[in-house]
Amino acid sequence: MADDQSANLTAVQAGSLPDHLGLQWQEAKPGLVRGRFDVERHHMAPNGFLHAAAVIALADSASGYGCVVSLPEGATGFTTIELKSNFLGTARDGGVACEARLVHGGRNTQVWDAVVTAEGTGKTIALFRCTQMILYPKA
Repeated sequence: MADDQSANLTAVQAGSLPDHLGLQWQEAKPGLVRGRFDVERHHMAPNGFLHAAAVIALADSASGYGCVVSLPEGATGFTTIELKSNFLGTARDGGVACEARLVHGGRNTQVWDAVVTAEGTGKTIALFRCTQMILYPKA
């Protein structure tokens, strides 16, 4: 698909946290990002369950990348001003997937909802929402 920017996102994350966590981007277009990771030891908390921060990193990265590919004309970037997550389950192996969707795309803010699921079972691990403030050049 012509507007899919997932390969670009994977390239620009080299050396950063999303890269270290092994986040992979399957689809990235205005209003929608899909990504995933394979559960590895470094994604786990000491108690043997998936670490909440790994889930947040996937959902927040998907939403942030979605914001980047959905910026209004003239915008130069964004910053997260709020995020929230409800954890409903976990995964100990296999893959974890995320789908982030734009629910509000204004000139000054965007709101993104993301659903994180265990690929093996299809069960929801987390529901995530964040608000992004759109940045513009100073006049």
